[in-house]
Amino acid sequence: MTPTLILFARYPAAGTCKTRLIPALGAEGAADLHRRMTERTIGILRSSGLPVIVAYTGAGRQDFERWLGADVGLEEQVAGDLTDRLLAFTHHAPLIFFGADTPDLQARHIAQAVDGLQNYEVVIGPAEDGGYYLIGITRPIPKLFTNMPWSSEQVLPETLTRLADMGIAPLLLETLADCDRPEDLARWPEFTL
Repeated sequence: MTPTLILFARYPAAGTCKTRLIPALGAEGAADLHRRMTERTIGILRSSGLPVIVAYTGAGRQDFERWLGADVGLEEQVAGDLTDRLLAFTHHAPLIFFGADTPDLQARHIAQAVDGLQNYEVVIGPAEDGGYYLIGITRPIPKLFTNMPWSSEQVLPETLTRLADMGIAPLLLETLADCDRPEDLARWPEFTL
């Protein structure tokens, strides 16, 4: 079973991405940080040799091709909340969803998730903030994404509760931190130079 790696990415236009970091970096600085983290993440995903799709928003397909290259699949995100956007891609299962805001993501995390999907229906990379930096599924499981308290510290606990209710034991990977808030920036000074 070969999973598709799906990166959710917003175009790095000033004022439209990493808005919680604007007080610390300014609109241009936050957009530049987002651009660099996305480019780093897509490089790691490419190195896996697995199929990669960029689920894009904030600009057109040609803008993303110019930015990230034409060697990855590009599919526009649907309108709606994160639930709607995730569910629209579950037909690609087996898959692993990623965001671009985890500076410590390494190729080994991808390899562990891919290997985990051979024996588990769900693989999760927990984030320190109570969410996750990746989630892999072998089949569509809409209940994992529907009516989820997104952008809160309850995402991971709620996900684990739902999985337990369905009798699904996930593989949990190493916990990593996301770079979302000004106080997170001190962990990765190389991104704020």
